[in-house]
Amino acid sequence: MRIFKGLQRFVDSRAGGIAMLTALSMPFLIGGTGLASDTIQWTYIKRAMQRQADSGALAGAFALAQQRAVSSTVTADLARNNNVAQTVAPIIENAPTAGAFQGNARAVRVVLATDVSMPFVSIVMGGPIRISAEATSQVVAQGQYCVISLETTDRTGISMGGSTSVNLGCGMMTNSPAADAITAGGSSTVNATPIAAVGGLPTSNNYATGTQLIPYSVPQFDPLIGLPNPLITNSSSNANVGPNQSRTLSPGVYSGMDLKGTVTLNPGVYYIDGGVFSVGAQGVVTGDGVTIILSSRTAASNPASIATVSMNGGATVKLTAPATGTYAGVIFYQDRRALDSSTNTINGNSSSKYQGTLYFPNQEVYFTGNSSMNANCLQIVARRASFSGSSTISNVCPPNSGASSFSGTRVKLVA
Repeated sequence: MRIFKGLQRFVDSRAGGIAMLTALSMPFLIGGTGLASDTIQWTYIKRAMQRQADSGALAGAFALAQQRAVSSTVTADLARNNNVAQTVAPIIENAPTAGAFQGNARAVRVVLATDVSMPFVSIVMGGPIRISAEATSQVVAQGQYCVISLETTDRTGISMGGSTSVNLGCGMMTNSPAADAITAGGSSTVNATPIAAVGGLPTSNNYATGTQLIPYSVPQFDPLIGLPNPLITNSSSNANVGPNQSRTLSPGVYSGMDLKGTVTLNPGVYYIDGGVFSVGAQGVVTGDGVTIILSSRTAASNPASIATVSMNGGATVKLTAPATGTYAGVIFYQDRRALDSSTNTINGNSSSKYQGTLYFPNQEVYFTGNSSMNANCLQIVARRASFSGSSTISNVCPPNSGASSFSGTRVKLVA
């Protein structure tokens, strides 16, 4: 009996001790539970805000790549992804004023912050907790392109067909969102990389081994958008040169050129006022430091009057763009106000050489027939470009030419 009572006293004393320990540890248990709950909430809010910041920075960089307003684009994206209400005005910078990309005009920085009240931490800290997130995206280089299609509808931007052989030594890019934005069919052979498009890129055995396909890319801006709209205030007669004639022409305004003989173009700018720059099958046309502008005096009121180009595949055409001046690097410039209702044919025989850019921002350029051209650093910027027939384009930059292809872009989250 005495043993039983002793055990009872021992148990009672232990129970009292446990109860006391429990009572003493209860604040720590409650605090730990509260801290754990607040930590989970804190982590969730931080992750949600980081996603908002990342999305906003990417949207801003895409806007920058497409030459749209950065700040309003980021603001709209933050409104769409408003998973966490912001109590502090967001910081949207292009170029960033802080961080690793400070002063980089091709970068967009987004900083978000919000004050959050939490049951436990706010008591300890004496008020709401500020949670922040930051992200930076940048427009970076992606490939070198010497053929850029500015098409923005669901039409194919660049096509290769027939038995054409295209050897560019650089890449192709189109802004077309079509599923078949660039196609290579028939028995064509295409040596160009990378090949990129806003839309889809069907695979093809016509591409050379190692060709990099980049579908669903960011649109490329018009690299020559800064060229002024042509202005023609006077005109002259059509320059007609017959098959057995030779003539030297000087810069100026022409109502058209029909060149079937041997023609030398002196250096300078030639304006074609509403006619056609035409080179016949036996034509031989040479010119160094030459820019040919296709427009019309009534381009603003009657864009259908804007001049076009038509060259026969048997012609010999050797044209080099000027190295300096407003139209440096440009051989042909068609007024961007032209309607998408005409086509332009650029051809030449195996003795033909082009060095410079063919710029047809709102019309299609065709390379067709049995032509065979050696293009010295040829760049093409057109609404659409088509290579067909049995044409052969060999594009090689000569040493020390100073020419280069256009740099492509992509958007990347960098911080």
